[in-house]
Amino acid sequence: MEQFVNIILASGSPRRKELFKQAGIDFTVIVSDAEEKITSTEPDKVVMELASLKAEAVRKSLKPELLNKETLIVGADTVVVSEGKILGKPKDEEEALEILMSLSGKDHYVYTGVCGIYLDKERKVIKEKCICFAKETVVTMDSFMEEEARAYIKTKEPMDKAGAYGIQGIGTLLVKGIQGDFNNVVGFPLGAFFRLGCQKKFFRL
Repeated sequence: MEQFVNIILASGSPRRKELFKQAGIDFTVIVSDAEEKITSTEPDKVVMELASLKAEAVRKSLKPELLNKETLIVGADTVVVSEGKILGKPKDEEEALEILMSLSGKDHYVYTGVCGIYLDKERKVIKEKCICFAKETVVTMDSFMEEEARAYIKTKEPMDKAGAYGIQGIGTLLVKGIQGDFNNVVGFPLGAFFRLGCQKKFFRL
């Protein structure tokens, strides 16, 4: 893959970093310090708004030496939605248990929003080359018992993940199936990002 722009990932998520590495994307990480205040209530708009806030916060903090060529600052955010309620990361083990048991045997929805702010060499935002989109994946969980959920929570894997599970880790044992992009559930819809990046001439196979 050829890459024609600098990519700055405005996220400290180890899962997003690993996905970028697997795809062969050359990138720099600058973690956003954005205050996550949202005005939207619809989940697809929520994740796009949060992704945009992260990318914009990094744009404002950029040092000139990082802009030796065109640059795309990529923000992303993922939420889990079950029965119309947005589920974030659990604050403690009891909340993790509550979340997991509410998902048992049911479908839920994972939304990831991506926002890319495109800058030229003079640090000017080129709006026609910016991107912002959201992807939805439907996840069907197997039915499981409370003791199974508690055993999973003891691994500590659920504690830093929206919806209290990691589909790319031990949490996959609780998943019956998905409809849509697996990577979207992990935390970044790589396929959609790459295809859109090709259209914008950020990448080429």
